[in-house]
Amino acid sequence: MSRLSTFPWLALTAGVATLLNVAQASDNNSETSGVEKSTFGKLPDGRIVEVYRLTNANGITMRVINYGGIIVSLKTPDAQGNFEDIVLGFNSLEGYLSDTYRQANPYFGAIIGRYGNRIAGGKFTLNGTDYQLATNDGNNHLHGGDKGFDQVLWNAKPFEDENGVGVILSYISPDGEEGYPGELETEVTYTLTDADELDITYRATATKPTPVNLTQHSYFNLDGEGSGSVLDHYLMLNAEAFTPVNDNLIPTGEIRPVDGTPFDFTEPTPIGERIEQDNQQLTFGKGYDHNFVLKRESPQSDELVLAARVWEPDSGRVLEVETTEPGIQFYSGNFLDGQLTGKQGETYGHRSGFALETQHFPNSPNQEKFPPTILRPGETYRSHTIYRFSAQPSLGE
Repeated sequence: MSRLSTFPWLALTAGVATLLNVAQASDNNSETSGVEKSTFGKLPDGRIVEVYRLTNANGITMRVINYGGIIVSLKTPDAQGNFEDIVLGFNSLEGYLSDTYRQANPYFGAIIGRYGNRIAGGKFTLNGTDYQLATNDGNNHLHGGDKGFDQVLWNAKPFEDENGVGVILSYISPDGEEGYPGELETEVTYTLTDADELDITYRATATKPTPVNLTQHSYFNLDGEGSGSVLDHYLMLNAEAFTPVNDNLIPTGEIRPVDGTPFDFTEPTPIGERIEQDNQQLTFGKGYDHNFVLKRESPQSDELVLAARVWEPDSGRVLEVETTEPGIQFYSGNFLDGQLTGKQGETYGHRSGFALETQHFPNSPNQEKFPPTILRPGETYRSHTIYRFSAQPSLGE
């Protein structure tokens, strides 16, 4: 039997944890379900940024702004039913516009596009034409360029339906934006479901062939944002291989087994247990900042599969990730350095949050053996990721 096939520490308790959350929600969170819209701030050019407060039937609340599609806050209950905000971010728009933030640019909570992760040299060739993208990570292109989807004002349409509450975000990226060919019409839907899930769907169409790789860049700390390091969180990744990188964090093209390496999270393991080991890949990433190849029955399948599970021992909170994507980037917050102050007035120090970005592989436009990322006219890009929240008091056996 595969080591990935059984996880009784979650399977036997998820239902109990969900019932616990529902039963105690009314005692710990007085919010009523629905959507509320208000003003979050004003951009330098005078445009208004709105914030949408989503509350599900169990009292979980999420705040989203239409600038960058940023998830500003996400409050979920712990194993005792106490609600805390579990994503890194700021209480005001100024935090996301400050020079300190823009220089560090951790992409807190934002939609990433047109291409999540890195493209080597900002270059690729498509149908015999060479394209040069903006280079904003040394000589490389990262997360859409100098002004990616994390910095645009999206159109927003809130909704309520039988599954929960949400907001539909749309943006038309013009031909040539950040060097990309073709106009790209993009729609991202956030649904906060009554099953305690953040359900994210992505859709895009293009007028010319163009690389597309959309993702969401929230940083989580399941003990509550501003509470310190995430190194005690237990992580499981449904991946028996990862894509090693060079010293510029560009994949080499190799798909390497995780077995016998610090990258083996096929069993629940504290994030910090091996992060300081003498390993070239950890040195290059200053910790974990790598794409993991998700295990699927068929490599070409686009069905939802389990990608990751995380459990935090003090709060008991559990985060599960499912996705249609072939990969997931696990980033352990290595470049957080205490310069940014979060919503509770606490600084975000080294490894005080982690990201799990569902994606196609980095630098795929330059790697023929990686799953393709080119969207062509007449086609529709679709991607689906679910972040599921629960809590349980112990890891289990």
